[in-house]
Amino acid sequence: MKFLLTLGVCSLLASSAHADGSRAINQDDAVRSTADAAKPAPFDILAAHVHRDGTSIIFHMTTSGVAGEDRPASTGTLGGAPVWSYVWPTSLDPSTVGFEGKTGILALAATSHPDFDDTPLYDEDGDGDMANDSAGWHSHWVVLTPNEACGPGALSVRDIAEGETPKLPATWPGLPIFIDSPGFTPMFDGPEISIAAAFANPDEIAGASFDGVTAALKVNADVHAPLLCVTDVFDVASGDLSLPGKIK
Repeated sequence: MKFLLTLGVCSLLASSAHADGSRAINQDDAVRSTADAAKPAPFDILAAHVHRDGTSIIFHMTTSGVAGEDRPASTGTLGGAPVWSYVWPTSLDPSTVGFEGKTGILALAATSHPDFDDTPLYDEDGDGDMANDSAGWHSHWVVLTPNEACGPGALSVRDIAEGETPKLPATWPGLPIFIDSPGFTPMFDGPEISIAAAFANPDEIAGASFDGVTAALKVNADVHAPLLCVTDVFDVASGDLSLPGKIK
C-alpha cells in the first residue's frame, strides 16, 4: 500500500509538471540541445532539466519526437540483451541514495529492455506477475564508471566483484552491479519524459549539477563483468557531459 501511494504521488507530481506547461524546454535554466534530424527523434534531446517540487525532485527531458515511443526489440536471451535509456547524470555522491560513496557518477535513468526484469519488488503492469515487466519503461538509480573493457572512453554500470560487499540501497534488485530499482514511475506526455524522485532530505540535493543523455546499453554476451556497458550514445544535452545544469 505504501509503495502504491508513493507511485500515485510521484505520478501526480509528474503529471502536474506537464499540465502547467513547465516542460524542460520551457525552463530558462534547462540544458539545451539543438535538434538533429540524423538522430532518432524520440531520443533527440532538446532540453533536460531537474528541479525541486516539495519533497520530490523532478527529472524531465524534452525530445524532438515522441518520448518513449521506441523500445528495443527482444533478442530472447539475457546475454547481449539491449537496454535503451533516458539518463540524467548528476554530481551527487552515490551515497545520497544508499550506494557506497565515492564510487562513480550517480545517474537516474528510465530504461526499457524486453529480455529481463530487474524490478523484482514491483508489478508495474498490474497483471499479478512481478517477473514480466521488463519491456515497459521503469526507473533506476545507477552508478556509472569509465570502463575500457566496454570500448575506448566507454562507461559501464559499476560492477560488484565476487567477494565485494559494498553498501547498496534497500531496493537493490540483486544484480552484481550498482543499480537500484526505486519504483519511481516514468511519465510520458508527447515529447516529454519526467520522473518524480522522492528524497528524505531534498535540501541536500540543491546545488547539484546535472546533464541529460539518451543511450543504448547492452548486457555482456557472456553475462559477466563488465555486465552492462554503454554501447551507443544517441544524444547528450550539453554535448560534452559537462553537467552544466544546477538543481535549484
